Amino acid sequence: MMRPTFAPFPLARSRRLRRNPMIRNLVAESRLTPADLIWPIFLRDGNNTHEPVASMPGVDRLSVDLAVDAAHEAAELGIPVMALFPYTDPSLKTPDCQEAWNPDNLVNRATRAIKAELPEMLVMLDVALDPYNSDGHDGLVRDGVILNDETLEALERQALVQAEAGADILGPSDMMDGRIGVIRRALEGHEYSDTMIMAYSAKYASAFYGPFRDAVGASGALKGDKKTYQMDAANSDEALREVARDIEEGADMVMVKPGMPYLDICQRVAGEFGVPTFAYQVSGEYAMIAGAAENGWIDGDKAMLESLLAFKRAGCAGILSYFAPRAARLLGGQATK
Repeated sequence: MMRPTFAPFPLARSRRLRRNPMIRNLVAESRLTPADLIWPIFLRDGNNTHEPVASMPGVDRLSVDLAVDAAHEAAELGIPVMALFPYTDPSLKTPDCQEAWNPDNLVNRATRAIKAELPEMLVMLDVALDPYNSDGHDGLVRDGVILNDETLEALERQALVQAEAGADILGPSDMMDGRIGVIRRALEGHEYSDTMIMAYSAKYASAFYGPFRDAVGASGALKGDKKTYQMDAANSDEALREVARDIEEGADMVMVKPGMPYLDICQRVAGEFGVPTFAYQVSGEYAMIAGAAENGWIDGDKAMLESLLAFKRAGCAGILSYFAPRAARLLGGQATK
């Protein structure tokens, strides 16, 4: 495509299009609205219980009844999806991860409760074993090795009970080879053909996950690291291969995780494949902005909205962010500049 030529100064003045908010909104290339947001929340057992996550200012673990209240809040704010993550009682964590496919585990109970009151609210559930694994890994472990093919059988069982509970979107986050195809075939074979898959396709081994692991209680359990299955931060082309394979295996949407350190990956994926591409603004990203704002070092609201808009500029269809309700309140259902 030929680049246009531009008039020289003073005939061309870029500042004409920046003079006031009305003009800036008129020519804005990217828009951010509450409909672009997915709100991840953390669950815990109990009733009318909220428990602060120390490393994530402003974020609580919620009992199921309060999770339903949060879903009502999301609906009122125009947020279309709730993503649910469990804080699992350590006594329920085992090497074989059986709690992952318990139909009455925390996320499945919460899904049924939310869908009973708000059928139109979309619920997304993670497909991975780390919240239920006494070793803290996303897959089954034997002699210190994370097993791929044996883990696929466990993920299939987990995905089916989640679909049965009413989850609209399954998010395989485990990064085992072949898991999207296994899960898609299982869903098709059990009359869950409408259940969507948002694959964590380009999930990097990252230092930005620490607060999340605190929130789900996986930090103390994790033995070693996750570098044998999550992606190397040095690699970009590899992300495209992972995304291509997940699409071929039946993913409806794909995700890049973490978010801001990997905006280049978001842009490459969205441009290369033209499929709905999401970014997860992960716990460490959230904690940096929220913590700095809490200390008065930055304007938290402005930094938050700027960070979220960056994902839209990179081509993302939407963003998973713990800021979702706060951002939606500020956006008020309208784009902002």
